[in-house]
Amino acid sequence: MNKAFVKEPEGDDDDEDPVGAPSLPAGTKNYMTPAGHRALREEFERLVKTERPHLTQVVAWAASNGDRSENGDYIYGKKKLREMDRRIRYLTKRLDNAEVVDPARQANLDQVFFGATVTVGYLDADEAAPFTYRIVGIDEADPANGRISWISPLARALMKAREGDVVKFQSPAGPREIEIVEISYES
Repeated sequence: MNKAFVKEPEGDDDDEDPVGAPSLPAGTKNYMTPAGHRALREEFERLVKTERPHLTQVVAWAASNGDRSENGDYIYGKKKLREMDRRIRYLTKRLDNAEVVDPARQANLDQVFFGATVTVGYLDADEAAPFTYRIVGIDEADPANGRISWISPLARALMKAREGDVVKFQSPAGPREIEIVEISYES
């Protein structure tokens, strides 16, 4: 079919994750923990070795049924195949540019660096409960579970701080102050 009749976005969006993950700042490396790298590698392997071959079989079966213009299995299968290929390209680029940093090999255990697990107390908050954050790569970030990206404002403010230091940073709720209670490193 002529490309003029197909409603697909133009341009190469291989760098964009289909689920909208943030992109790396220009000129920076894609730092990852060993666990994060392993998770991306496993997703890549699963897509390439299992899910994509199965989906191509479904599309081939649907194509053999005749008229493709009104064949829902074919149309939906081709769409899913494009989405899967986009995710595979995204994962390939992320894994190719990954620099795995093992937090267990950190030399300066008294300072906050990539991979650190940091317990902090918010000085300007009513609650006295400490919060624990782990500084991870952008592909591993899960703020709801205390895993923050190394490019987040909080992680950048924490970098190179030591236990007992008071750090100021700009949060979406405005300026905040936190005290570093504990720093640890684990794989």
